[in-house]
Amino acid sequence: MIVDDILSRLLYRDALVLVIDKPAGLPVHPGPKGGETLTRHLDALRFGLPRRPEAAHRLDRDTSGCLALGRHAKALARLNALFAQGRAEKTYWALVEGGPAEETGEIDLPLMRRSDDPRSWWMKTDPAGDPSLTRWRVMGRDPASGRTWLALNPVTGRTHQLRVHCAAMGWPILGDPIYGTAPRHGGPGLHLHARTLGLPLYPKKPTITVEAPAPGHMREGLAACGLAPL
Repeated sequence: MIVDDILSRLLYRDALVLVIDKPAGLPVHPGPKGGETLTRHLDALRFGLPRRPEAAHRLDRDTSGCLALGRHAKALARLNALFAQGRAEKTYWALVEGGPAEETGEIDLPLMRRSDDPRSWWMKTDPAGDPSLTRWRVMGRDPASGRTWLALNPVTGRTHQLRVHCAAMGWPILGDPIYGTAPRHGGPGLHLHARTLGLPLYPKKPTITVEAPAPGHMREGLAACGLAPL
């Protein structure tokens, strides 16, 4: 990833917040193994301010789409409060293997870590876990492959919530090597995209609503499910 690329991925900008289209495969923050991260490129998004913006919420490394950045400390605090209070409106697109028989529904399954290791991000459903709720809606189906295009709205924001919830229902997200059937290496890539982000950031103004275009690795599958050509 190069600086020119991150500038081209800017979807929204005002005095407090930036929203970018994060590419799949790029972690936001450095991990224990090091490597390329989004954070390394955020200086290109200062736009005259003394400090680079910071991510106000999480997106998994392999998830693409809308990521909100606070442009300074006060802005970041306001954004963090929106996400902590569940006021940010998030819609994800996913291609899943198989799919529900119904057209709409919700998944209400508590989640907890698979192990006591604080470094582990792998999750599981467990009645003793944290309450976790996902609402879903069928956007289209591909009879040839048996796959389904879902719009997912996480009411809570647990780690890997959408991936675990879909897998627990018997329709894992395509390309998921942890909770689905994809190989650990050389798979099709996780077909999960943060499509829309709504931020009620200003009390007397409409909600900021931003959309990120479908990523390249998902377009063929989405088209097979009925997404109109770009």
